[in-house]
Amino acid sequence: MRGASNILTPAFRHDLIAGGVAGLIGGLVFWWALAAQGMAPDVPGLLGLHLLGAGVILHLLSSVLVGASFGAVLRYQPSGYAGTTSSGLLLGLLWWVAGPMSLGPLLEGAGPTWSIVEAQKVFPSLIGHLLYGGVTGLGFYIFVASYLYFRPRSEDLVPLPEVPKTRVLILGGGFGGIGTAQRLERLYSRVPGVEITLVSQSNYLLYTPMLAEVASSALEPQHISAPVRASCPHTRFHRGEVVDINTKDQVVRVRSGGSVPYEDLTYDRLVLALGSVANYFDLPGMAENSFKLKTLEDATRLRNHIIGLLEDVDVEPFDEERVSRLTFAVAGGGFAGIEAIAELFDMVHSVLHFYPTIQPPQLRFVLIHSRDRILPELGAQLGDYALRKLQARGIEFMLENRVTGAVPGAVLLGNGEILSTHTLVWTAGNQPNPLLKTLPCEKNRAGAVVVDGTLLVDGLTNVWAVGDCAQIPDPYNDGRPYPPTAQHALREGKVAAENIAAVIQGKPVKQFRFRAIGVLVGLGHRTAAAEIRGWRFSGLLAWLMWRTIYLSKLPGAEKKVRVALDWTIDLFFPRDIVVTSSLERNPILDGNPVPPASQEQPPDNGNDRTNAGDGTAGDGAE
Repeated sequence: MRGASNILTPAFRHDLIAGGVAGLIGGLVFWWALAAQGMAPDVPGLLGLHLLGAGVILHLLSSVLVGASFGAVLRYQPSGYAGTTSSGLLLGLLWWVAGPMSLGPLLEGAGPTWSIVEAQKVFPSLIGHLLYGGVTGLGFYIFVASYLYFRPRSEDLVPLPEVPKTRVLILGGGFGGIGTAQRLERLYSRVPGVEITLVSQSNYLLYTPMLAEVASSALEPQHISAPVRASCPHTRFHRGEVVDINTKDQVVRVRSGGSVPYEDLTYDRLVLALGSVANYFDLPGMAENSFKLKTLEDATRLRNHIIGLLEDVDVEPFDEERVSRLTFAVAGGGFAGIEAIAELFDMVHSVLHFYPTIQPPQLRFVLIHSRDRILPELGAQLGDYALRKLQARGIEFMLENRVTGAVPGAVLLGNGEILSTHTLVWTAGNQPNPLLKTLPCEKNRAGAVVVDGTLLVDGLTNVWAVGDCAQIPDPYNDGRPYPPTAQHALREGKVAAENIAAVIQGKPVKQFRFRAIGVLVGLGHRTAAAEIRGWRFSGLLAWLMWRTIYLSKLPGAEKKVRVALDWTIDLFFPRDIVVTSSLERNPILDGNPVPPASQEQPPDNGNDRTNAGDGTAGDGAE
């Protein structure tokens, strides 16, 4: 009974009732739309039954139940009308598949009509189901928002008594930090004694596995990012750069910019999720003359640079400078490097017909890798498959070769060669956020803090660490560190949150245990390679799996719809060649070095993507 009283709160009842009323209105609109076209007697309803007589009542009852379930599951989110409406449209689509496509034929003694021919017969009802879902989602939001406007909840009117607060501070807005905040919200969203604060330099969670597609103009930048404030609505968000962590006094200094250059944030529990930054291994000229691929700004800058090169080369005579400008190099043969070279190859060839003076044989794509084979996480079989596929398209591989430096217009190689190019993408190394070096705790050679199995930092009190910035022992692999991938960071954040809650409540903490589900890598040209639970896939099937899994993991229905539309457009149209930056010349293109990456922008605040080292970390199939 106690659990039921916690669930049936006034807010929950309001959402349940509003969802039911919205579902009823959506059902009426659905029936009216079909009846207005004379289709209602012949079109299966929500449960595959004809909407006649008692069927109308059954249709409306089912509409109310579905709407109530919608409100109970999604709940009301302030300013979330777009996401709620998108979720309603998705609900209508799923109900169409479950009803006319599946349950209706079963009730009539036939099998599910999942073929294209059979789907065409019930296709007219799809519009009705989408209309039902959209009206239900939007109506639910309007009803709850209107009720709260005219009848504010009592807790909004009566000041809550002052209670001692437990301040949980999360540094980093990547998968680890967001996973921690979201889990803490579920545990403590209705407990006034716990205050959750998240600090990040960017106000969005970046879905880094799709970053290469932004650089290749296949996806819009904002479509693979989710606002932190929307992802964690009950968390106090602070946009700024962490400049100092004082674990003795439990104070973190943050530089927000503007009129408040520094601010001190105190904490009772601290979570480090600062992620990683590019590691150039002190190679001369590398930071100044290469592009990294860590943020949306990096991907957009690389995209504009390549389009700008094509624009300039198209109007210039053929010479040695033209050859170097049409040479595109990527350093690092891990997942990030392979996806980058494959996407850039597809992008340039997709838009080449816009530049009549540039012919395909004039283009050169080169990947430089220090090891004897690419993609070691996938095993030799899939690594060789990827190598053969990319070589067959014309991509060159310089294996067992290292980049030793870079100058404007050229890359210096370990074998003494000089590769003339104006485009060098660096994916060959990452390191934990340098700020971690200031902490008085044990760290590994790369600079990541060492934690125990409960994610508690060794040598510090009330400090946990997750993601790229932590070395976490894997009990399934003889205590070797877990790889810093998104699928691990997200789950590490959840366990860290649960252990923080356990400490606050005086309960036992638990160990982090997780077996990786798999890894996937896109190879461009509708091919991919994947290894899921020991099963290997390649080609078109792996590409479909890659897109399906990544699409399912995007936060929110709105982002899923936008990315799906981008991918659909990419199947039929060439990539966009609009340069979105100003008319200023690119320093690399002009032969003048750019400022080092550390001066361009502060380090990442937790977008987990690749291993430190040779850029060989994989993306997780979650």
